[in-house]
Amino acid sequence: MVNEMDFKDKVVVVTGSGRGIGLRILERFYKLGAKVVVSDLDAAHVEEVASKMGDRAIGIAANVTIADDITALFKNVVEKFGRVDIVVNNAGITRDTLLIRMDEKDWDMVLDINLKGAFLVTKTAGKLMMKQRVGRIVNISSVVGLTGNAGQANYSASKAGLIGLTKSAAREFAPRGITVNAVAPGFIMTDMTDNLPDAAKETFRQKIMIDRFGEPDDIASAVLFFASDEASYVTGQVLAVDGGLTA
Repeated sequence: MVNEMDFKDKVVVVTGSGRGIGLRILERFYKLGAKVVVSDLDAAHVEEVASKMGDRAIGIAANVTIADDITALFKNVVEKFGRVDIVVNNAGITRDTLLIRMDEKDWDMVLDINLKGAFLVTKTAGKLMMKQRVGRIVNISSVVGLTGNAGQANYSASKAGLIGLTKSAAREFAPRGITVNAVAPGFIMTDMTDNLPDAAKETFRQKIMIDRFGEPDDIASAVLFFASDEASYVTGQVLAVDGGLTA
């Protein structure tokens, strides 16, 4: 079904898309005809990534925790492409440690980027989409936002908050033709997970019904579905893409 999706001339913005899952999501949209915006912190890097993708891609640096950056991001997108059709809140970080050892700054940083960032992007994009009376917003949460995880109190809280944001925004935006959904990845092979000890990886793998770790394409496929016309009657939902980890 995904291969038959057509995003020709749709304008797609993905935060945190300089690498990893965010980049793979953008690449999939681009292959299906979309105009895409690579957005991350490093201006030179996002411009380089966009140039390699092709002439329907642009790179715009933005810090999702700064409201003025987000305003400028979407202003530039509209000036370049005329509209915004699909937004994916993917930007996120981890600062893992046990709760009693966690520094306040690491709590604040994770909540600022993972949750406040999504709030600022959704607020700004939502205003544009409400005028258009159509739009798709997809938030990248996590299975730990559903279950919690030892050593990830800040990350789990941010991702649980993102689910609450998804459901609230879905209710507010639905009358204007905008859907808001979330994808909750399980253990996905990225630079972030590559750094985990082999023993930790094996512990996770043993809990996964489908006996493998996920790939960025697994998440991209779910995002494409939510962003497509196939999901026009789906909003306020959370899809766990985790190989059965939380089933």
